Amino acid sequence: MCRLHAAADRHVTPRRYKDGSAARGTVGTDSATIALSGRGAPPAAAAANSRRRQQRRAKLRGVVLGCTTSYNGDSFVASDGVLSLGYSNISFASRAAGRFGGRFSYCLVDHLAPRNATSYLTFGRNPALSSPAARTACEGTPAAAVPGARQTPLLLDHRLRPFYAVTVNGISVDGELLKIPRLVWDIEKGGGTILDSGTSLTVLASPAYRVVVAALSKKLAGLPRVTMDPFDYCYNWTSPSTGEDLAVPVPDLALHLAGSARLQPPAKSYVIDAAPGVKCIGVQEGEWPGVSVIGNILQQEHLWEFDIKNRRLRFMRSRCTQ
Repeated sequence: MCRLHAAADRHVTPRRYKDGSAARGTVGTDSATIALSGRGAPPAAAAANSRRRQQRRAKLRGVVLGCTTSYNGDSFVASDGVLSLGYSNISFASRAAGRFGGRFSYCLVDHLAPRNATSYLTFGRNPALSSPAARTACEGTPAAAVPGARQTPLLLDHRLRPFYAVTVNGISVDGELLKIPRLVWDIEKGGGTILDSGTSLTVLASPAYRVVVAALSKKLAGLPRVTMDPFDYCYNWTSPSTGEDLAVPVPDLALHLAGSARLQPPAKSYVIDAAPGVKCIGVQEGEWPGVSVIGNILQQEHLWEFDIKNRRLRFMRSRCTQ
């Protein structure tokens, strides 16, 4: 049962996802009690047990919550709910991040990882992305990154709201910068790039998609092609003699971001296992003009920190162990 204790409950017209999925229900404001990790909190050795319990929880007031009464489409079939992480005055992320230093972070494990591997979401400063010197600096100063961490401006452009955008300067395959029209990455020209944890496959606007898949497929031309929806480029990766996966090197893919930051995902995040013995280039073609999307599979096995207050995105490779 979903129950909202709010005077401002109202029914809303459903908004559809790109795949046609939509939900209908009631929204309202309520308070949410969340557990605190206690990481970095001062010790309270003399406190009573009840007081310690209170210190491990916090209440967020005025949180917008929704109760679904009906839905259609595939997006909600295997979900118990949707947590709003968007850049919006009513999103849960904005409320929680505003309470805990203006930032939140998440780490996504491999989507094919065993069940005991767990992704996580944190609100507040993530120690894994800040050096000891940075943790003693004042909040408004640039953070000193730990070795391996990258940083790029976080674009909170009103035209892409509620999404978080970054500036892409280019994409390279095996170290060679591809010839992609720069306007594809330019918000002013109808392009741009967002990070979306709610989208699985990465979507590149058509001019970028064609160049990237051409470069990747050229490197994989020795493998037999197979057909598998919704992918355009799939390959039989099985040795006919042994039945094992072929030892074919996957070309290196890198996204070059503003601030000299590079996202170099593991090969399994863009040449993905689609079926037993079959791998596909896990990138889809998007409309042009249109926005490109860095999906959650390309983000996996990285720790991402969205510093809303200082408008910075920090990231680094991680196995997502806290």
